[in-house]
Amino acid sequence: MPPSPPQFWLLKSEPDVFGFADLVRVGREAWNGVRNYQARNFLRQMRVSDLCLFYHSSTRLTGVAGVARVVREPYPDDLQFDPESAYFDPNSTLENPRWSMVDVVPVLAFPAVLPLETLRTLPAWQDSPLTRKGNRLSVLPVTLGQFRAVLEAAGVDLREVER
Repeated sequence: MPPSPPQFWLLKSEPDVFGFADLVRVGREAWNGVRNYQARNFLRQMRVSDLCLFYHSSTRLTGVAGVARVVREPYPDDLQFDPESAYFDPNSTLENPRWSMVDVVPVLAFPAVLPLETLRTLPAWQDSPLTRKGNRLSVLPVTLGQFRAVLEAAGVDLREVER
């Protein structure tokens, strides 16, 4: 059976907590700490080779900072079992973990953050939950058209990401 084509996602992170530059510095990171069931369900749909727009949130300039790739499929988020973690879940068990994570690696940093205000002007993003007021999900699916529109607006060639 041929491999399925990659899916596309948007991952939000606060850059003062963990930004795209941090991902570049460490090289690989577990995307953990997601504690919203809908976002968790999106995480659980991710597969190796899926591409992710890395979005800086809760900062002066919110927007897409780069592209990451999923390199490990969903597995139990270890923070849910750590009583010292802010992400501890006393109702989660090893037999029935509630929360999942994936591992991601950096693919390409954008020359500059592509601001949310620019995303709102792109026709492909008009129906996105991201561009509507009140969306708080940290993981969102993205269409191929939306992914390509972001790359084009950021001045990035799709071939740079497909390497």
